[in-house]
Amino acid sequence: MTTPDDKFYRAKIVKRVDYAPDLWMIRINPGGEFQFAPGQYATLGLDGPEKRSERPYSIASSPHEKEIEFFFELVPNGELTPDLYTLQLGDELLMRKVPKGRFTLDTGHAERTNHLLVATVTGVAPFVSYTRKLSKDWKEGAFPSGHKLFLLFGASRSWEFGYYEELSKIAEEMPWLTFVPTVSRPWEDQKWIGEKGRVDDLLRKYADMWGIRADNSVAYLCGHPEMIERGKGVLKRIGFEKEFLKEEIYWIPAK
Repeated sequence: MTTPDDKFYRAKIVKRVDYAPDLWMIRINPGGEFQFAPGQYATLGLDGPEKRSERPYSIASSPHEKEIEFFFELVPNGELTPDLYTLQLGDELLMRKVPKGRFTLDTGHAERTNHLLVATVTGVAPFVSYTRKLSKDWKEGAFPSGHKLFLLFGASRSWEFGYYEELSKIAEEMPWLTFVPTVSRPWEDQKWIGEKGRVDDLLRKYADMWGIRADNSVAYLCGHPEMIERGKGVLKRIGFEKEFLKEEIYWIPAK
């Protein structure tokens, strides 16, 4: 690895957890100050034999944590994840010193106190960051009064739910979080007894059940581009305007 220039930290991996053969989490010590808002992303990079590869990744940790956490899905022919996948404890990678992104929780509208969070697999990362920050705020009496989060989280099979236990515990303990995980391939996961179906197919059902309306809510969709397109279609049909439909697409599908 070549010496990073002044735009990068040389970050070190301090923890790794593998959830499934192609899904894993790492925590890194950035090696310097890194201030971000929940929902933002960091740009990670590695130097290869011929060039430096960089990609943006949503941050799962909260700003009050000392380390920065990421949740990855292995893209077999991807430019960066196959190399990131090989990294273990103590290994180094590059991280740009400045976070980016506007996929932040919008609590600035008095009449919009419902926040509908819709994620597939690693798309849950920014929502984990939201809930960790809000859990701290709640305990410290700094929670934005009246606001509620409703998280619909989809994966093909239940072992692809990174953060399932953490989110379930927060939803159990905190009155402001409702959490529904759903499995789209239940025939491959016969022990699963929870909700079944794709998140975009379940979106209208849960929006109605939770009282999510175009005049009282902000919606946030993160993860698979097809889910986001279909989810936006559902929400637009019930009156959501573009301003209150936030999205974070994890890759652009091939034409």
